[in-house]
Amino acid sequence: MLTLDLPAVIAALDGQQRLEHYLDLDSGQVIRLSPDDSDSEQRLELDNDPARFVAIEPLDTDEQVAMRAAFLQTLDDPHAHPLLAATLKGRKPLRRFDFELAQFPAAAQAWQAFADKYRHTHALAWLDELGLEPASHAATIDTRGIPKDILRRLHKGA
Repeated sequence: MLTLDLPAVIAALDGQQRLEHYLDLDSGQVIRLSPDDSDSEQRLELDNDPARFVAIEPLDTDEQVAMRAAFLQTLDDPHAHPLLAATLKGRKPLRRFDFELAQFPAAAQAWQAFADKYRHTHALAWLDELGLEPASHAATIDTRGIPKDILRRLHKGA
C-alpha cells in the first residue's frame, strides 16, 4: 500500500510556486523541481525512470477563475459579491480578485475554506483517475483485549 503525501499534492495544484511537481509512485512523496534544476539527483531519477513519476499539473487560469466563480455562487455578501464578480471579467482576474477580497475579511475566510475544499476534492479526483486512493484518516484499531469502558471513551472522542 502506498502512503501518499496528500497535502503536498494539494499544494502543488495551487501552482503558486514556479516549480514542477511530480508524484513519486514508489514512495508517494511529491518531488519539487525548479525548471533550471537540470543536474539534480531528483531530475536524474525522473529522467531515468519516467514511469515512476506523474506530473502534477497546477490548476490553470481558467480553472482558477471557474473556482472563484463557483465560490461567488456561495457568497452571501451584498457588498463583496458584485465587486468580486467584476474582478473575474477582464485582465488579471486572479490578482484583482485577491486584491479586492482583502477588503472583506469574512469573505476572505470563506474563500480560503472554499478553496481548500475545492483543491482537496480536485486532488482526490486526480488520484482516483490514477487508480490511487489516500489512506483514510481514521485508522482501524484492533479492539481485541481493550476494556469496554476504554472503547466507549475512544469512540466518544472520535
